[in-house]
Amino acid sequence: MDVWEAIQNKRAIREFRAESLRSDHIDRILNAGRRSQSSKNSQPWHFIAVQNKESLAKLAETGAGMGHVAGCALCVVIVVPTENERTLWHFFDSGQSAAYMQLAATEIGIGSCLGTIYDPEQAADILGIPAGFQTRLVISFGYPDDGAAKRPLQAGGRRVFDDVVHWETW
Repeated sequence: MDVWEAIQNKRAIREFRAESLRSDHIDRILNAGRRSQSSKNSQPWHFIAVQNKESLAKLAETGAGMGHVAGCALCVVIVVPTENERTLWHFFDSGQSAAYMQLAATEIGIGSCLGTIYDPEQAADILGIPAGFQTRLVISFGYPDDGAAKRPLQAGGRRVFDDVVHWETW
């Protein structure tokens, strides 16, 4: 699968088979995030790879709509420095690394879904995140369950090109 095909086929998968991911697939996903670009090559991220079912269930409680985390095979928690003058860039860079990881996963048949942590202190306690760092973003990964894998893409799920793209000026 090439990058364009992965972009066109990527979708949020929230239901996963009860099957562990292969270790080489996990390494590929994490390396994709590590290799992503960042502002001024700062590479502000740390990734916590969580597979323990008890930890996944606790993480799922740190944000609304995060049931997919409890049922995934792997959750990658993206950690960046606490708020400072570069915080906006750190979050932008985190989004870049998340996109790279999700596209790498799509290429090898692994589904994923983003989740937002609403209680970062609780997540820090669960994961032992040290002072000076924060997390707001997780990505659940797993092999899509049969129902999720066969569901057609939602019609009209994306705005049309001309509604999004402006040439030269607004």
